Amino acid sequence: MNDSTLTGIERQLVVQYLIDGNVPVTITPLDSVSDNVDADVRPLNSQIFPVAIKGENLTVKKNGTIILENPGASVKNFLNKEVKVEFYFNRVGLYFNSKVTAKKDVYSVSIPDVIYRIADVVEERNYDFCGLFYYECRTGKDLNLLCLPWENVELFNRPAWKSIPLENQKRAKELLEKYVAAAKLEKNAGNGIQLIPICNYLTFSQPVKVESLQDRIKPLNILYVDHERIVIALDRINYTFVQNDEYGLKLSFTLKKGPIMTRDIFVTCIVNKIYNLENDERMCVDFRYTSIQEEDLRFIYEKATKTLFI
Repeated sequence: MNDSTLTGIERQLVVQYLIDGNVPVTITPLDSVSDNVDADVRPLNSQIFPVAIKGENLTVKKNGTIILENPGASVKNFLNKEVKVEFYFNRVGLYFNSKVTAKKDVYSVSIPDVIYRIADVVEERNYDFCGLFYYECRTGKDLNLLCLPWENVELFNRPAWKSIPLENQKRAKELLEKYVAAAKLEKNAGNGIQLIPICNYLTFSQPVKVESLQDRIKPLNILYVDHERIVIALDRINYTFVQNDEYGLKLSFTLKKGPIMTRDIFVTCIVNKIYNLENDERMCVDFRYTSIQEEDLRFIYEKATKTLFI
């Protein structure tokens, strides 16, 4: 028996769980290219990205057939295709492979005999910079909020507009114009260069992903850092930042030269501005340093600008 495969009794419990409750599922095609559809005309987005289906839009029959009620165009594009169906059972990520079928315009997938646990993927990336929010000044609460560089930005390089995917640039430009107009009135954005990665993050496509464990707390994303500010982003709201709240923050650098391997910089910083979109759990938080040692300011300035501090 494969450790990732549910036992017969476990499968029965899961199937009954699906029958009894409105359990949301995510459907992803196993083969993004249909054998019967020309690759030049197939609907790319519906083929590649997972589709989330709310619990109220499906019904599970006692025979293990999942009826997809009022399926959207994306789901209809999966007709007669092999798909992966993912969901959570008691916070544990599970999946099975099946096929989307239709009879008299009723779309469905059947639960097979084998259901698998989603494997726990350990991300292996080397970081030469990270942050840690360790203290909330207002409440005196100790924190342990790890921050790692967002994989789609290059920190300590001047943000470039071309870093934003072409298909997102129209929406990103609308956001940028809105944020620049607000910054001119509020006078709180410095030179405003950090707004580019903020617009990139908020318009970046984030496919729905079912993981091995539901609601696992992940590191925050670092979008930008210089000698005056740091901008972090949250994929999901597992911690609430409040305007003007102050925090203790440790910035850790791995040094490639010299006898010392790492350098830790301790600062305090205040929530300067919060950026988010309606009906989107993601948010970006711009922090401005309220205290930093002169030699640390010099170090970050030179790293961020590639210019000697004068």
